[in-house]
Amino acid sequence: MGGPKGTGVAVSGENRWRSEIVCARRAAWVTLRSMLHAEDAEEGAAPPVSVEPARALMPSPLGALGVELRGSAVSLVRFDPAGAELETFIPLHRLDGEDLFDEIFGRLSEYFAGARRKLELELDLGPCDAGNAQIRRVLEETARIPYGRTRTYKVLAEAASVPEGASRVEEILCGNPLPILIPCHRAVAHPAQIGAYVGGTERKRWLLDLEQRGTELI
Repeated sequence: MGGPKGTGVAVSGENRWRSEIVCARRAAWVTLRSMLHAEDAEEGAAPPVSVEPARALMPSPLGALGVELRGSAVSLVRFDPAGAELETFIPLHRLDGEDLFDEIFGRLSEYFAGARRKLELELDLGPCDAGNAQIRRVLEETARIPYGRTRTYKVLAEAASVPEGASRVEEILCGNPLPILIPCHRAVAHPAQIGAYVGGTERKRWLLDLEQRGTELI
């Protein structure tokens, strides 16, 4: 997909290839973790208590967004869900009376139009709470990056006490379950390279350009 230009941050062929490798590694790690959880369940481990999620499919300038709610908190945002996963999301126009989904769609629409900077939605990090504390720290530090600003993976690694450094932060953010809401598009490899993104580098560039235009209007 295309998007407005003007970030001044280059996306080289080598960087795009590296981003794909990083995200593929992250996806493989998530799959392995799911398999291990399944094995634990088969061995009689008590499954975690969870609220039954509700899912809606929303249109956006970046393609379809699959949004999941657990109670009143957003627990997942997925770019262009496909295949069997797509069938788990109900198109927004078929969810009459779902005020919370309507509110989320309204706030996202305002953000994409440049009329809103803070989405101010309740978030559910789910497994990160009881699982990997390092992942949670990285996501929390990423959530603190202001609108229209960026931070490098190296800076985030230092702030979140990640001894493995920038590459580990990039890997974690490729698995961010709440892109846009936790603005990992504001985390970059360095000022001249935007780095990997869970939704692909073109979407990342589009979001960076959107926020850059918003700050220039002030």
